[in-house]
Amino acid sequence: MSHKDTLKRVAKYIKKYWFYLLCSLLLAFLTVCGTLYLPILTGRAVDQMIEQGMVDFEMLFSLLRSMGAVILITAVSQWLMSLCNNRMTYLVVRDIRKEAFDKIQILPLKYVDNHPTGEIVSKVIADVDQFADGLLMGFTQLFSGVLTICGTLYFMLSVNVIVALVVIIITPVSLFVASYIARKTYSMFKLQSETRGEQTALIDEMIGNQKVVQVFSKQEDVAKEFAQINDRLEACSLKATFFSSLTNPCTRFVNSLVYTGVGVSGAFAVISGYMSIGQLSAFLSYANQYTKPFNEISGVVTELQNAIACAARIFELIEEDPQIPDDEDAVVLHYDDGEVSLEDVSFSYHEEQKLIEDFNLCVKPGQRVAIVGPTGCGKTTIINLLMRFYDVKEGSIKVMGEDIRHITRDSLRASYGMVLQETWLKSGTIFENISMGKPDATLEEVIEAAKASHAHSFIKRLPNGYDTVIGEDGGSLSQGQKQLLCISRVMLALPPMLILDEATSSIDTRTELKIQNAFAKLMKGKTTFIVAHRLSTIKEADIILVMKDGNIIEQGDHKSLLERGGFYSELYHLAK
Repeated sequence: MSHKDTLKRVAKYIKKYWFYLLCSLLLAFLTVCGTLYLPILTGRAVDQMIEQGMVDFEMLFSLLRSMGAVILITAVSQWLMSLCNNRMTYLVVRDIRKEAFDKIQILPLKYVDNHPTGEIVSKVIADVDQFADGLLMGFTQLFSGVLTICGTLYFMLSVNVIVALVVIIITPVSLFVASYIARKTYSMFKLQSETRGEQTALIDEMIGNQKVVQVFSKQEDVAKEFAQINDRLEACSLKATFFSSLTNPCTRFVNSLVYTGVGVSGAFAVISGYMSIGQLSAFLSYANQYTKPFNEISGVVTELQNAIACAARIFELIEEDPQIPDDEDAVVLHYDDGEVSLEDVSFSYHEEQKLIEDFNLCVKPGQRVAIVGPTGCGKTTIINLLMRFYDVKEGSIKVMGEDIRHITRDSLRASYGMVLQETWLKSGTIFENISMGKPDATLEEVIEAAKASHAHSFIKRLPNGYDTVIGEDGGSLSQGQKQLLCISRVMLALPPMLILDEATSSIDTRTELKIQNAFAKLMKGKTTFIVAHRLSTIKEADIILVMKDGNIIEQGDHKSLLERGGFYSELYHLAK
């Protein structure tokens, strides 16, 4: 996303909160007016006590009272302006985060598969925080800075045109310096943000798979990879920080030139009688106030470059193409029977790498279909297509005679109960995790489902039973216990169709036999798809599909496939 497009997008979010923006501008104007009027009162006060024995105390005290009132009004205005800026900034940030999170919910699975989780987290959390910091600084200092410059110029011109021209002539130098540094820092802050996202992705992946890292003794390799990314982050961060840190000293040097020019030219003006000492005092104050915003604005511009670079990354996520929405006339699937058919289905994750071609299958209601084959042959891909996590490239998949592309995703997925080899549990109680598929379930129903899956015995031994709180992905539970909870979830929901992808891979043999019996009862009358590596678990399947390179090479029941002596028979005897 270009710099210009990003700014337009930011303006779109800010536009919703125009009231806070208007209040901030008005309060900034009031603050600047108070700040600029104070030197005039100070100059007048100086003129009231310029000579010994000629001090007008009455006028001096009157001016001091006026100065106190101006300072109070300025301070209150500045405080209220900060409140408005904070409110507006964090409302904008809230909207961006909400839109980003909502977009993640409707992104196609392909995006999540192709982007590291840590990178996505970095965009939604770290990049938005960086954007908020820059935006807040922009609102707080940019408006008042610009108004201060304009107001100071006006007051200086009204006091003495010649001295004011000295200030105006030197001003472009400061603008040139700030502009040059801003251009340099944007690309560096963008690279810094991208590298930080890469680092977050690595950390997230390694912490989530710490056991695997330790099992294969990859700690040193991971540490080296982290150090490499960290060194790159250090290099680009140092460059960005170096150029952004040049802003302050460079603009301060220009500011010193302005102050010197005012002092010298003002002194000659006082000697020549063109202005009083009090006016010169006011002028020097204005010179300081005039140059100070350039320091602030140059710093703001630097921060804004970082903020815009981060905003561009989060907007890239927000503008990703969502999954194809349900058709307006999409039907809601009401379970009647479990007939499923795949007709001339072709699919590949990458155009140049073919996977499934001209796949045909007809599953009658209540049949148990087992899918076997070597790794990468397309078994899990069939499940992804049945659930419409991916859409077919060619052909069609029909459930009860209706193309699944014309069925609402919610009703289609609600018709399936899935138990995968990879478990998923959320932070919460055991009860909440089991009842996820049936939120209105009672404790008694949950217990019955847990008993059916043989999870009840280990749940009773937990400190608080079904009220025991577990961490993300099951916390300290064993892989087998986590899988039992996922099976309990399906046992409770009782969906009309089942998908079992190595559902008992992490469970001991004795418990597996019991669960197989429970599954046998559950599968009665339900169309079931079973992906299995252990061929001993699918002997009772009505149809066994033997896949290789995306195609069905053999089809039949266990006995007939063994008698055929083909690829299935070879796999079965190798597994024994």
